[in-house]
Amino acid sequence: MKQGGLTLIELIMTVAILGILAAAVVPFSQMTVKRTKELELRRTLREVRSAIDAYKKDYDENVKMKVLNKSGFPEKFENLVEGDDFKGALPMKKRYLRKIPVDPFNPPAPGETPKWGMRSSQDKPDSTVWGEEDLYDVYSLSEDVAIDGTKYTDW
Repeated sequence: MKQGGLTLIELIMTVAILGILAAAVVPFSQMTVKRTKELELRRTLREVRSAIDAYKKDYDENVKMKVLNKSGFPEKFENLVEGDDFKGALPMKKRYLRKIPVDPFNPPAPGETPKWGMRSSQDKPDSTVWGEEDLYDVYSLSEDVAIDGTKYTDW
């Protein structure tokens, strides 16, 4: 009578094929994670920049004697979260963000405030040093390169 079962060669071949398939899946899953983080970074940058623009628009519409802040942009990130009434020009403080968002490629340590690169309206467009006059733009502090070959700091 013949006994059924697998030979050693069949087992080795099966394990080898599974190993090859697993090796092909790992880079694909890493690329998926990176692409997801990139989408989150783009969404976050759009959200923060829209909040800065809304702050500037409210300043321009509500402050008659534009002397509170020379440019009309928020003085710091916290102005977007805490809100501003533009020295009484609005009936109450208007908030533009619920919290300072996290850069997915540069997450803060537990208990730390999220860190972003910032530019003021007086800084050059490619400046990496914040002039501290106001908050005109934000960018990622990550030195990594995106899937499309650009640096995250240039987004």
